[in-house]
Amino acid sequence: MPDLVSALLPLVRAEAAAEAPSAGIEPGDLEQGVWLRLLERPAAAGAPGDPARWVRDVVRAEARRARRTAARERLLRRRDEPAAGPDSDPERAALRTDRRRALRAAVDRTPGRCPLVLTAMLSPRDPTYREMAGELGMSQGSLGPLRSRCLGCLRRMLAAEVAAPEPGGKER
Repeated sequence: MPDLVSALLPLVRAEAAAEAPSAGIEPGDLEQGVWLRLLERPAAAGAPGDPARWVRDVVRAEARRARRTAARERLLRRRDEPAAGPDSDPERAALRTDRRRALRAAVDRTPGRCPLVLTAMLSPRDPTYREMAGELGMSQGSLGPLRSRCLGCLRRMLAAEVAAPEPGGKER
């Protein structure tokens, strides 16, 4: 058996390296499957008649098995687990919360009626200009220019807090 393993080793490695990418597994895992199949052969069967053909057939069979297993696992994951999206990533959720908190803090620091106007704009119910003007007790025509001034003020405040990248996109 050790002589057979030594003789087949280069062929098993080459075949496993060729088939592994299409199966989505590591070549070493595929090699282990081939060696396991060799050990599972009945002792009475002895060495395969055409070792090169046997290695090719076994490597391809193991690759097919790995593809089928991966396909079944993907199907089960889709049924059982919620879809992974931006909401399921804790790091993204924490960053989003920090950005929201920084924006709210900047809105609160704006002068005059700007905090009221910007808070109305950030409302989750997404009010129309008419609804916002009614809530703020002002005419709909004056809401646009006030909104523009408040957004400009907020933009300047946030730009001062966030470091501008250096030329070439490098952060300071």
